[in-house]
Amino acid sequence: MNNKVIDASHFRSYLFNGMTIMFGGFMGVGTPKLLVDEIIKSGVSDLTLIGNDTGFVDTGVGPLIANGQVKKVIASHIGTNPETGRRMISGELDVELVPQGTLAERIRSGGAGLGGFLTPTGVGTIVEENKQKITINDTTYLLELPITADLAILQASIADTSGNLIYHLTARNFNPLIALAAKKVVAQCEQVIPVGQLAPECVVTPAALVDHLYLGEK
Repeated sequence: MNNKVIDASHFRSYLFNGMTIMFGGFMGVGTPKLLVDEIIKSGVSDLTLIGNDTGFVDTGVGPLIANGQVKKVIASHIGTNPETGRRMISGELDVELVPQGTLAERIRSGGAGLGGFLTPTGVGTIVEENKQKITINDTTYLLELPITADLAILQASIADTSGNLIYHLTARNFNPLIALAAKKVVAQCEQVIPVGQLAPECVVTPAALVDHLYLGEK
């Protein structure tokens, strides 16, 4: 098996202006800080970020937003990051708020190649604006469309050199999900071990979904 570990310059070669990036994490827990730092250093701009939330001003993807490199965010929560709110109100940042379960299913649908799904969540609220409504058996549903990304950045605990991943407790969150729905998947890992040392039943994200591993610069 090829060793999938890459350095920072290799990772930055995948970045470009206007790209869409999915990120793991819940309030910064499970967000790959080292990869976020490399995106900041690269200077790419006009990014669209897709993830559960925008963390805090100095945590998660917050520094990317504060640095002015993001044009749009698709997330379920922004309340812990006042900079996201400030930029949204000023018109500097486009924010699409999506109910958390709907966001997860839109990502999963993108990874599965589905055309969309029906959900009653959001009917009769601002969430339904500009969305098709379908009534089945007297119940009204919204048609939610799938979403995908150019790049997904994950935070894993341990990987083997082929790219099989396991996660630490709640740091798992959205990470396994976004690995399904991006053209390129890079996982920041705390440790990389030889193939065969991970028990197969412990693997959460299989190597087939992971393009590269990142440990940070030594």
